[in-house]
Amino acid sequence: MRRLMLESRGGIPNNPALAVRLYPAAVDGSDRGAAFEARFAANGWPPQWRDGVFDYHHYHSTAHEVLGCYAGRATLTIGGPGGETVEIAAGDALMLPAGTGHKCEEASDDFGVVGAYPAGQEWDVVTTPADVAIHARIAAVPVPERDPVTGEPF
Repeated sequence: MRRLMLESRGGIPNNPALAVRLYPAAVDGSDRGAAFEARFAANGWPPQWRDGVFDYHHYHSTAHEVLGCYAGRATLTIGGPGGETVEIAAGDALMLPAGTGHKCEEASDDFGVVGAYPAGQEWDVVTTPADVAIHARIAAVPVPERDPVTGEPF
């Protein structure tokens, strides 16, 4: 696992306390989507959707998010404009703490991810620069009990 601590950038707050977690080759097999859904659910992060990643900078102020790439590949920018460039491919996962900016820069036609959030957290989509209220919402999001991929205590 690789961790990235990100500072605020371009109106994107990122998370001052929790690092982004990158998990290369987290699952394998013929049905990676189902494998991610089962793993996330078992670790207290119920899966909520399958789709791609928005092609604009955004973040979630009310929930942490984990993305499990079940097909294809993509180039993402993490942390806001000028942030970290991350390549993900089928089998990889990415945990984004509340406030972490993300955007899909380019993806294969078959790219797809499973999106999941810690039980009890409702996600939003924010595209505006963070103000005092947004920073307070991010700070109030509880730290998850378990890592969505490894199941270890956070």
